[in-house]
Amino acid sequence: MFNASRDGGFDLDAPPVPWISLGWIQGFTRTATGKPVAVMTGIPAAPLGQVRESLDAELSFQFLAWNKLTMALATGSQHMNLLAPASASVQAAPAVSLQSGSTASSIALAPTDLAGFTAATMVAVDNDYAGQTGFVGSPISGAYVRSALSDVDYIRRVTFNVALVAQVTQVGLILAEPLPGGAPAASAKVQAVCGFIDRTGGSFYQEWSGLFVIEGAQGERIFFHYPRLQAMKDSEELAVLLAPRGKGSLERIALKAQFRALPVTDPLDGERVLCYRSFLPAPKALV
Repeated sequence: MFNASRDGGFDLDAPPVPWISLGWIQGFTRTATGKPVAVMTGIPAAPLGQVRESLDAELSFQFLAWNKLTMALATGSQHMNLLAPASASVQAAPAVSLQSGSTASSIALAPTDLAGFTAATMVAVDNDYAGQTGFVGSPISGAYVRSALSDVDYIRRVTFNVALVAQVTQVGLILAEPLPGGAPAASAKVQAVCGFIDRTGGSFYQEWSGLFVIEGAQGERIFFHYPRLQAMKDSEELAVLLAPRGKGSLERIALKAQFRALPVTDPLDGERVLCYRSFLPAPKALV
């Protein structure tokens, strides 16, 4: 849960843990689709009051940057990692074991395993798949396995524990950003990733928490906190015109995203809610 009174003044480029910045968005639209109905009484009937017959809300926007998390949020299906192939092969390069001393920001490897990685390589860090069913992947579930599979790399195909290598040292990998799941388990392995993929179809839905911030020119802020969001549509893109260029144009391809808000029970009073809207006025502004 986001506490605007405690964390409302955070640096937008460095949000408080466990939030992760996904950059700028555009076209942000909120739509309340819940339905209030009148309670009628008397003859002839007249409205006595109102109750909520349904509780529902949607929101949509476009991500201006493509990365693993924006792709995952903008698709209504399972999101996966493209494991880098071995030389002259279509098979994924084998994963290598971690050594003791690995942290969220540095991965210790045996000297013989370092040759498979260079600076600017993306890596997935997670356990081997061992035939289990149910939710798999850390720090959040990347898939739900209904029947046992034979792919030992499957968890690293779906994990969100992915980062970019900034530097290769004599003892391991220095990551450009910490792994989302924190320090990896001792049983985890490292595998090179060359990109990301999602599929239209399937039965698995990701679920996220969303925090959207609008900042005013004088320092005021509006927060929209959605504790539970699920994508409503399959992957979709939007061409955004930046400038005309001769007979063509200069465009940016944005990721379109549309979500349904799911309810939570507020521990303060037991009410079911979809979104919290907070406003922090500018310093010394009249209230």
